Amino acid sequence: MSLDETLIRAFHAHLAAGDLTHRDASAAHEIFQTSTINALLESVYDGDVTFAELARHGDLGLGTFDALDGEMTALDGEFFQARSDGSVRRASPDMRTPFAAMIPFDPTLDVVIAEPADYAGLMQALDAAAPSTNLFYALRADGRFDWIKLRAVPRQEKPYPPLVDVTADQPEFEHRGIEGSLVGFRFPDYTQGLNVPGYHVHFLSADRRAGGHVLGFTTAELRVRIDVTSQVHLSVPRARAFLEADLAKDSAEDIRKAET
Repeated sequence: MSLDETLIRAFHAHLAAGDLTHRDASAAHEIFQTSTINALLESVYDGDVTFAELARHGDLGLGTFDALDGEMTALDGEFFQARSDGSVRRASPDMRTPFAAMIPFDPTLDVVIAEPADYAGLMQALDAAAPSTNLFYALRADGRFDWIKLRAVPRQEKPYPPLVDVTADQPEFEHRGIEGSLVGFRFPDYTQGLNVPGYHVHFLSADRRAGGHVLGFTTAELRVRIDVTSQVHLSVPRARAFLEADLAKDSAEDIRKAET
């Protein structure tokens, strides 16, 4: 059975059973996001929300740190900071973030993919299988990665440079034969400017010693869990840098450069 067929059957089985999305309107199941990707592109890097605050909105997520100091991955309610020197450490509750997305992860789809896959192939298969690309998807994929390529941006000093300039010379790391988890979101194309349209994925190793923003991978087997929601709560900063930033311009090309 192909990768596409495996995911399509899994999605369709849950869709037919009526349990793909959370239907209890009295208990909001939402992605909480602080700030926007356009603000990050415009160098709004000062942390506005503490990780203690973020923890109230979910147990799985991703983002960055004050002054763009590395990549944040939240997994099982713990926050981790992958830094530009390749190290990973737990984030303390009083640390702050200028941009992050969180969800109380409650997957409605759980499937094992027992065949070789790479980053592009998995995301294409998920798109082909998903009932709609106009909904919001949180994902967690656990397995052993034959190869994975990551990046972690370095801490910035004021005056902050644009994100595309920072990522143009980003430290990159490759690992082979490593176990860990992919953590990410898929946002619809119509949310450009708010978040990254399509997939935004981070990685954290099982031993919590490696992590970062995912640039590519290959794997032979993954357990993929997906949480589907139609609800997003956006909270934006009131700091002058955000209030004065030009957030209305077309950011598609800058997002592509910053994410690859």
